[in-house]
Amino acid sequence: MRKTVLMLVALLGLSGFVGSAHAQADYKIVTGPERGTYIQIGQDLAKWVADPINMSLDVLASKGSAENVQRMRYEPGVKFALVQSDVYQAYLDMAKAGNAEAGKIIEPLRLIMPLYNEEIYFVVRSDSPINYIHEIKDKNISVGLIGSGTAQSATTLYKLMFNQPIPEAQAQHYSNEDALAKLIVRKLDVAIIVAGQPAKLFQDLNPELLSQIKLLKLDPSVPETARAEQTYFPATIRTTSYPNWIKEDSPTLTVKAFLVTYDYNLRGTVGAMTQFADSLCTHFDELQANGHPKWKQVKLELPPLSRGWKYYPPIEKHLRACIKKTASASTPPVTQRAPRRACTDAEKVLMLCNE
Repeated sequence: MRKTVLMLVALLGLSGFVGSAHAQADYKIVTGPERGTYIQIGQDLAKWVADPINMSLDVLASKGSAENVQRMRYEPGVKFALVQSDVYQAYLDMAKAGNAEAGKIIEPLRLIMPLYNEEIYFVVRSDSPINYIHEIKDKNISVGLIGSGTAQSATTLYKLMFNQPIPEAQAQHYSNEDALAKLIVRKLDVAIIVAGQPAKLFQDLNPELLSQIKLLKLDPSVPETARAEQTYFPATIRTTSYPNWIKEDSPTLTVKAFLVTYDYNLRGTVGAMTQFADSLCTHFDELQANGHPKWKQVKLELPPLSRGWKYYPPIEKHLRACIKKTASASTPPVTQRAPRRACTDAEKVLMLCNE
């Protein structure tokens, strides 16, 4: 009888352990395409932030930001998402304009922190007669998959630059890889791709394929660029990111990436989130030293937000406390200068005084 009881206790204990492990595995982060930058950022967070606090964080690929917002809102277990600023703002704008579904989706989402700027690549064939971004009007363009942040950026940019949407017949929805393939075989004129440099997509292409494509450049002097810069910001795609492809730095536009969560209030989830915030602050230097090069552009700070944007309060509280502590620890103490004594005649002769 005693042996049976002990076995039951052991099994119950094991069951509790398995249940706990399963709960940990339910923490997920939705990122982006397999060869994009977002998925590498997610992998870095899982390794350098989640692992040290025994949080099992599954890194999930996706089409991109718009899909991530949807999955953050509705998919069980998704606790984190990477989202472009223009996609987040588009949901807010639609909600403000009266779209009830957009409001239902975006209202409970909260920001953890801004990350880095993602470069926007305008890619054409090497023999294309166009060389500048403002020359893409009326071209056959891949704007990215529906549900991707690329699609939002591409369509928003086109409308800003040319005061009209992309004609439906000229907007193609391909994945990044398919867009480049269609471009090379002349099924497309332009492929628009959003990815933080260096992007694995271009790093993985063999030299023969890279030689068949080129980047369009941003011309700061034209009105199309001025209109685009109402929402987006100038940036540079550097030769050091793609030494086997581009021979000179290429000016372009950029969009901000954010780490996003939900307005959780259950005690267990809030506790896990605050632990994540503390670990993020504690291991931030390791992220910058060992993670994707984009981490070097991330600042551990919580700047003021646009109207309608909100930080997640439990994480905000812990991050601000950690940031303040880190800043005070790095500030050297103020030392009192000893009062200057009068120079002796001997010191004056030897020019040892600076009076």
